[in-house]
Parts: sequence; C-alpha cells; structure tokens
Amino acid sequence: MNRTVIINEFGGSENLNIIDHPINEPNVGEIRIAHKACGLNFIDVYQRTGLYPLKLPQALGMEGSGIIEAIGENVTHLKVGDRVAYASMPPGAYCDKRVMPAAQVCLLPDEISFEQGAAMMLQGMTVEYLLNRTTPIKAGDTILFHAAAGGVGLIACQWAKSENITLIGTAGSDEKCKLALKYGATHCINYNEENFEEKVKEITAGAGVDVVMDSVGQSTFEGSLNCLKPLGMMITFGNASGPIPPFNLGQLGAKGSLKITRPTLFTHIGNHNTCQEMAKNLFAKVTSGQIDIIIGQKFPLSDVALAHDSLEQRMTTGSTILTM
Repeated sequence: MNRTVIINEFGGSENLNIIDHPINEPNVGEIRIAHKACGLNFIDVYQRTGLYPLKLPQALGMEGSGIIEAIGENVTHLKVGDRVAYASMPPGAYCDKRVMPAAQVCLLPDEISFEQGAAMMLQGMTVEYLLNRTTPIKAGDTILFHAAAGGVGLIACQWAKSENITLIGTAGSDEKCKLALKYGATHCINYNEENFEEKVKEITAGAGVDVVMDSVGQSTFEGSLNCLKPLGMMITFGNASGPIPPFNLGQLGAKGSLKITRPTLFTHIGNHNTCQEMAKNLFAKVTSGQIDIIIGQKFPLSDVALAHDSLEQRMTTGSTILTM
C-alpha cells in the first residue's frame, strides 16, 4: 500500500484523508523516492484551509527525505540508492512513495539523519534566504524574529549567532523564550506578558532594529513596522495569525522610509543551481555543528490530523515530522 494524504475540500484537519495511491515510473526529469520521513509546516495548514488555494483533490506535504528508487531520463545529479532530502513544489510529500521533479531534490550528507533531513529543508532554506538573500545583513546588525521557538525560529537563532548577528526573538511563553535563548537568541520577549514593541525599543535604547522577520502576520504587523529603524526592512514570510489586511503604503514613508517584502522559498529554489547551493549552505551549518536541528514532535503518518491540530494550536516547538 502506498499511503498518501489528500484533501477533497478545504477546511479543518478532519478533511485529511489517507488513501492508497498508485505509484508510477518516473518520466523525464523525475525521480521516485521512498520516504523515511516528511516535514510538517504552516504552509501545509494554509493549503489545507484554502488560504493558499489548490486545485482539488490534492495531496499535501512540501518536504521529505528518503532513498531514490528510480530516476528518469536527464537526471544527472542523483542516482538510484542515494540518500536525499527536499523541499519543493508540487505538494505531495505526505506519502510512503512518490514520483516528483528531480531538480529540487538534494543529496543528503551521511552525517545528517533522515529525520533531520525531513525536519530541516523547508525551514532551514527559509532561514538561508532570510539571512543571505533578501536584504544585506552583516555581523553586528540587529534583527527582530517572531516565533523564535518554532522550527524556523530555532534554526534562525543558531544561524544568527554563528554570524554574530543580534537576534531579538518573540515567543508565546516563558518556556519557549528559554528555548530560543538556549539556541542563540540574544534576547527573547514573551509577547503574552510584555508589549514586544516597547520591549524592543528598550533593548535597542530607542534605535529600533535593522530588519524584522515575521511569519506571524496579522497580529504582529503594525508593531513590527514600529520596531524598525529608519530605512529598515520588514520581511513578512507567513500568516500564522491570519493574512495581513490591506494597508496604506504611505505608512512606510511616515515611519521612516521603510522597506517591505513578501518573499517565498519556492521563488528562491525555483532555479536548480540556486536550490542546490542553498541546500549545501544549510548542510554545512549542520554538519559543522553550528546548527542543531531540533525535532520537537514526531507523529506517525496515520496521526496526520493530530499533527496539524498541534501545530495550529501552537503546541509545538522546533520542527515537527511525520514518520512512515
């Protein structure tokens, strides 16, 4: 049986269905992978609920790790038997096996486990583009990073520390703040106990931060803009609290000629060579010991609905994976 998780309509986790899906041979430019684990991310929730609409019915899951079983013509960077990991379109990683495009599938170093590989690709390459490719950030700069105890956040805390970047994190409990501090945040603010905007101004002696990195969205947007220095950059890369409503671009001028961008990982990795380079940068950080991939939760594939509920209810820390 090739178990595959699909949705037939948008909505809650009850719409996640496990079916037996036939498996084919790869065509030109494709590979077939037998998964060892796959990752769980907020983009999966956005797709399930319809915030990011998909054509239905649709398999879900954006990242995984496993072993190459077969390759199609014109695939030159992989061979049968390779250990691999990926984060890529199209969705469909919640399964035992799948046929998929090869371009964004990356060789997984032997030092990195399959579980780590499934937990790190989407979140780790997100951190790679946030810190390396979106706006210039150098040692000594200060960034504000929301949801610092989540999967992306804990990688960002460690990556920033390794580059001597000051990271002010936010999280929803004292326990989560302690976790972010343990993994490299310079400061962490419990946003349920303190006003993060006021606290950032206090920490920076009124100067504000160079860059804000925000995957929370609606509930943090206005305060995040107010935390920036003049000419600062707002990077919004997620909507965990809901989408950001329309706003007057004139605010950016009034608040200090601010800049704002809404990047996605899938734009960055759309080019094969760029994707492979980003993965190598991430793997180097992990194999050097500068970044530890924190897997906070593991669920069997059969418990995919429970895994989604746990993520949505902010009950998770670090990365979450589904095991085969």
